[in-house]
Amino acid sequence: MGISSCPDTGRSRRKSLERIERENSAQRLKRTLGPVQLTMLGVGSTIGAGIYVMTGTAAANYAGPSILLSFIVAGLACLFTALSYGELASAMPVSGSAYTYAYVSMGEACAWGVGWLLLLEYGISCAGVAAGFSGYAVSLLQDFGIQVPHALATTTLEVTFDKAGRHISGAGQVDLVGAFSILVVTGLLILGVKESLRINTAIVFLKVGVLAVFVAFGIWEIHPAYWTPFIPPHEDGFRYGIPGIFRAASIIFFAYVGFEAVSTASSEARNPRRDIPVGIILSLLLCTAVYMIVAAVLIGVVPWKLLDVADPLAVAVNAMHQPWLAFFVKIGAVIGLCSVLFGLLYAQSRIFFAMAEDGLLMPLFSKLHPRFSTPWIGTILLGVVVAIATATLPIDVIGDLVSLGTATAFGIVCFTVIWVRNTAPDFPRTFSVPGGGFTVKGIWIGYAPLLGILFCLIMAAPLFVDMIFALFSGDPVPATLLVLYSLCGWASYRFYGRKHSRLGRELAAD
Repeated sequence: MGISSCPDTGRSRRKSLERIERENSAQRLKRTLGPVQLTMLGVGSTIGAGIYVMTGTAAANYAGPSILLSFIVAGLACLFTALSYGELASAMPVSGSAYTYAYVSMGEACAWGVGWLLLLEYGISCAGVAAGFSGYAVSLLQDFGIQVPHALATTTLEVTFDKAGRHISGAGQVDLVGAFSILVVTGLLILGVKESLRINTAIVFLKVGVLAVFVAFGIWEIHPAYWTPFIPPHEDGFRYGIPGIFRAASIIFFAYVGFEAVSTASSEARNPRRDIPVGIILSLLLCTAVYMIVAAVLIGVVPWKLLDVADPLAVAVNAMHQPWLAFFVKIGAVIGLCSVLFGLLYAQSRIFFAMAEDGLLMPLFSKLHPRFSTPWIGTILLGVVVAIATATLPIDVIGDLVSLGTATAFGIVCFTVIWVRNTAPDFPRTFSVPGGGFTVKGIWIGYAPLLGILFCLIMAAPLFVDMIFALFSGDPVPATLLVLYSLCGWASYRFYGRKHSRLGRELAAD
């Protein structure tokens, strides 16, 4: 059957794989993307704020030189998840990514929750990326003699650290530079995906080339003393030591969000069953290699305690005393971060498109432009919301919320592989997670998805602990934002999504 025959509750409303297949055949988006474009979408969406911004923050405040170990931990979590994404994308080549997968395995209510988490993962993470863009753009403009007022390039809320912990304060300022970058990328998305991805591919080659030049020159400026002690002595909470490695991993987990954007392009891929798994896994491997090489050079050129800034690579090249290289890196960062914004906003707009097609969001999110065939109204609304978040929220808080949403969504994807293998073992799939698995009471459990779930828990745990610790230490902002965000999601589904669900209406008609 195409729909569940269970009682009509949010949890019992599940899509069958057969229904997913029918929806895939009837989808309205143009299939124009090949494997190279999909891989470039993943690389373009991933290499950005993680290396240009978050590496410095995580090293300075939590891990020191052992940030390299944090990249390995976060990379492993993403690798097992990427394998799970590859299998699901080959079996269910539709828009929606983890949202659609959760609709199959856990039901409509959980699918809504995942879609709401993905807004954190993609939409709100754009605000963090735009914060990095703002830092590099302001620095670049200064090189041209243009001074941007501090009040127009700084978020309303700011984060500071001392021995007592993290503190958040507010001031009369907004990051208009970052907000403007969001609005520009929103305009590009409306014009069309294929055309914009051609620009994205060129930008990917440019920014990877810039990072290669940074490494080539930076390797001669490395001071081995900056790498010692490799694991700084532990201080309070998650500051340094072994706890700091895992806390930093949970932060730079934010850096790996982009590879999943490939799965949201299934409805626009020419051969999704073959090309989506290739794009997901290849982009993740390429990005992990780039991250670790650049991070090793970065913390070898500049003392890691000086890297808690919005533009750590700019700080590093300034320390090399190569003015032309500093200018080159800033140009690459500004242009490169635009491609990340493009990939993340693209992914979120397609997830909202899938949710609106299912009736869980207002129809305007799936309304296509008559000329460009893009969900233009929903893209504009999304861009405005993200621009507001960019102007007001600091990257430290955004990074924590994004990583928490990402870890939860990734864990659900891994669980869905186990669900689909047990409920539809013969359903056609062109890619399967490697490594096999074991059976418990007739239930197959794969080693790769199980490890993916475990690593996602490892990523989420420090975030929860730190959030609770901050709450009892007089810093309620992170926990308050999470609670308010969750309540908004619950209210949206309770009072709109559940009532207008296409699947729910079909169940009621039966």
